[in-house]
Amino acid sequence: MSDNIWGYQPATGHIAGTDLIGFKVEATDGSVGKVDKHSDDVNSSYLVVDTGVWIFGKHVLLPAGTVRTIDHAERKIHVDLTKEQIKDSPEFDKDKHIGDAGYHEELGSYYRNRRA
Repeated sequence: MSDNIWGYQPATGHIAGTDLIGFKVEATDGSVGKVDKHSDDVNSSYLVVDTGVWIFGKHVLLPAGTVRTIDHAERKIHVDLTKEQIKDSPEFDKDKHIGDAGYHEELGSYYRNRRA
């Protein structure tokens, strides 16, 4: 697996420019929510997932490198994380996630150390 936590792996089946909003996100142990926003920016690709009532409406930012596969027919994205790892992730900060290198590195470090 590539060391680039902020890029989609070729095996995911992701095609840049594909709209992923509304896709269900599946952790290794169950559903975690739906994609609310995403980016295909080179070296900064991510999903923002609305977890709904599962963790009280929390939004989480998942770097593209955590994506294992994308099933376009089923509109599901499978990630290499457990529900607990996602629940314990750093809080998504909509004001910091673009342009704040420290926040970007904090998230990257968290997920890089938890990938399967």
